[in-house]
Amino acid sequence: MTPVALYLIKSACYIAALYLVYDLFLSKDTQYGRNRAFILGSIAVSLILPLVTLSTSKPIDIQNFSVWLNEIFITPSERPALDISKGMMLNIQLLLLIVYISGALILSVRLLKTLLDLMLIIKKEKGSPDSVIRFRGLHASAFSAFGRIFVSSDLADNESGQIIIHEQNHLRYLHFYDIMFMEIIVIIQWFNPFVHLFNRSLRAVHEFQADSGCINAGISIVNYQKLIINHLFKSKVFEIPNSFSNPTLIKKRMIMMTKKRSTVLANLKLLMVLPVIALILIAFSSCNEKTKNDPAKASIENKVLKGEEIPNDAPPPPPPSEDNKVIKGQAVPADAPPPPPPPPPFTVANGDTTWNVVDKMPEFPGGNAALMKYIYDNVKYPESAKQNGVQGRVIVTFVVTETGKVTNVSYGSRSPNAELNAEALRVAKTLPDFESPGIVKGRAVPVSFTLPITFALR
Repeated sequence: MTPVALYLIKSACYIAALYLVYDLFLSKDTQYGRNRAFILGSIAVSLILPLVTLSTSKPIDIQNFSVWLNEIFITPSERPALDISKGMMLNIQLLLLIVYISGALILSVRLLKTLLDLMLIIKKEKGSPDSVIRFRGLHASAFSAFGRIFVSSDLADNESGQIIIHEQNHLRYLHFYDIMFMEIIVIIQWFNPFVHLFNRSLRAVHEFQADSGCINAGISIVNYQKLIINHLFKSKVFEIPNSFSNPTLIKKRMIMMTKKRSTVLANLKLLMVLPVIALILIAFSSCNEKTKNDPAKASIENKVLKGEEIPNDAPPPPPPSEDNKVIKGQAVPADAPPPPPPPPPFTVANGDTTWNVVDKMPEFPGGNAALMKYIYDNVKYPESAKQNGVQGRVIVTFVVTETGKVTNVSYGSRSPNAELNAEALRVAKTLPDFESPGIVKGRAVPVSFTLPITFALR
C-alpha cells in the first residue's frame, strides 16, 4: 500500500470516528458556534493526525542470554506464482487509482463550474451598495456567496427583507468559506460517506446560526417559519452556497428554532473526543521490538546473505568486552584490579545450567563458516509462502551439550507465518553434533546458541 493511500485511509478513519462523536453527543445541542468549530476542527485534526504515529516498544520474546550466530537471509530462487500475484496486485492498485482520480476530477469540475457560474452572475448583475444582487429566472429564493447576497427579484418587499437578514447572517459568520473548505475535503475524501455526512451537518449548523440571528433580531418565529415553508418548493439552482429554503433541512430548522438553549455544561461533551483520538492513535501505532543490551549479540551485524560465498575463516561471535583490558606488550600496573570473575551461567526452562560466555566455544565440524553454510544449504523457502508473498524473521535457540549434541531446540521468536516458523525449527533440529563442546576452566559445559533466520523475497 502506498503512503498516500495509507494516509487517506487513516484520515477517513479519523473522520468517521469524530463524526460519530458529533452525531451522538453534540448534534442536538443549540451551541451552534461550538458545533461549527467542532466540525471544522475535526476535519483539520483528521488531516494532521494520520501524519503522527506513536512508537511503542515490546520486550523481545527471548528471556535468556546466549551466543548469537550470524543472521542468515533466505530468498527464493524461483517465484513465478509470486510474479503473477504481484502483477494482479498492481492491476488492482491501478484500477483503484483510476477510480479515485475519476471521482475527484468529477467533483472538482462540478465545484469549478458552480464557482464560474456565480462569478458570471456577479459580473452580469449590478449589486447595490449593500452587496445584494437581484436576479431573474433562476427559480430560487436567495443564497449567498463571495460576500454577496443573491435574492430573487420576484420576492415581495416584506419577504425579501427577512430573507436578506438571514443571508446577511451567513455573510457575517463567513459560512461560504467553510463550505469551500468542506468541498475541497469532499473532493479528497469523496469515497468516505462520513465526510459527506459532516458536510451536511456543517450546512445545517450554518442554517441554525442564520435562523437564530433572525429570531434574535426580533423576527417572529411563527412568521419566519411560514416564510420558510412558502419557499420550500422552490428549486435550488446551486448546490455549493447556502440556500434559504433548502428542503432537506426544513424539519430540523423548525425544531431547533423552538428548542431550549443548551447550557454551558453541554460543552463537557467535547471531552469524549480525547479517548476516541487516543484509541485511534494506539490502533495506528507502530510496535518495535526492544532488544536487550547484550554484548554477545554484536555478531548479529555480520549477516549471511543468500548468494554470497561464506569465507572459510569466518570468525566465531566475539566474547563480550571487559572494562579493564590488558593489551599485549603493555606492562600491567601494580595497582591494577584483579580481573572480573567469569559471568555466571543461567538456567533454561528445563533446569539445565547453560553458558553463553566460555573460555573455548563449541566447535562445529569445519568451523563457524561450515555451520552457517549447513544452515543456509538446508533451509528451504516454503512454496506456499513464496506464492503468497509471505516474509518473516524466525529466531531459534538450541543448546550444545557437554558431549557436543544439539538439544533443547525451540523458538526464541516466531514470525507471523507458521510455515516459516516450522522450516526454521526443522533445520535447527537436523544440526549434526559439534566436534567439541564449550570449555570453562578446563571443564566441558553446555552452551546456549541463538540463530536468527530471515525469509525475504527481495
